[in-house]
Amino acid sequence: MSVHDDTPGTPAPPACPARALIVDDEPLLRAHLAHHLATLWPDLQIAGEARNGREAVDLYHELQPDVVFLDVHMPGMNGVEAARMMGPDAHLVFVTAYEQYAVQAFDQGAIDYVVKPFERERLAESVARVRRGLAAERAQAAARGGPSGGAFGGTLAGTPTGPGPGASVAAGLAAGTGGGEGVDDVLAALAAELRRRVPASSRLQWIRASVGQMIKLIPVDEVLYFRSDEKYTLVAWVGGEALIRKSIRELLDGLDPDTFIQVHRSTIVNLRFVSQVVKGPNETAEVHLKGRDETLAVSRNHVHWFRQY
Repeated sequence: MSVHDDTPGTPAPPACPARALIVDDEPLLRAHLAHHLATLWPDLQIAGEARNGREAVDLYHELQPDVVFLDVHMPGMNGVEAARMMGPDAHLVFVTAYEQYAVQAFDQGAIDYVVKPFERERLAESVARVRRGLAAERAQAAARGGPSGGAFGGTLAGTPTGPGPGASVAAGLAAGTGGGEGVDDVLAALAAELRRRVPASSRLQWIRASVGQMIKLIPVDEVLYFRSDEKYTLVAWVGGEALIRKSIRELLDGLDPDTFIQVHRSTIVNLRFVSQVVKGPNETAEVHLKGRDETLAVSRNHVHWFRQY
């Protein structure tokens, strides 16, 4: 008999089994979590496993699981950055060995978190909340006569919410990015906090870029901004411009989060060179740089950095 047989209010398993993606850089921990889930949620299908954040993002888009059990602290792209790249329909259960991250997220409005090593009772509570959220979403989809789409949709896991977009949050350290602007703020703050904990000695000091036939060493402190397209990233610094092959996400992992912030999915700016920020329509903005004519667009997902302006 599973734990949920005796848990009041737990819904019966949905007709179509839920599918999960497990993300952790430690194989034994992935297996440990899968073992617990097999007893707490017998009909859950493990659609795949990922070893790092970048692999998790690729598998999420490929497999479209109902829920992602996502480790927070992984080398390279951490779990919070991966969550942000999964997009607004991702629904997550964060797991972490660092309870301070969970407490921080809870204080900012997240519903739940799971700390490693797993306690069966605590994990059972999170699983129950996720199942209630998924059952509610599927019931709403059935009432509308459409497919559920594989994600929770418009309900907070285990908690009733009012109408309107951006209401969904899955149980976890910082609920999934489907929670709209407020949840994205939590994820952005957690991502910055994780980057701050990277030792200063591990941060980028120089950018190597091709300039004609030369390899230029650009001091990171002199970089005004990075702006990427599909293949290359433009580095604009006080001495000129150059192209590199590093992506925005790769750069973020090595930059000082107190100095460099992401203002758009394709743009990072050095705050030392910002002269002013002008608010635009639909919760957007434009960054103006000292001594430069060009402006940098700030998207809705990143405008929270400048709310004090």
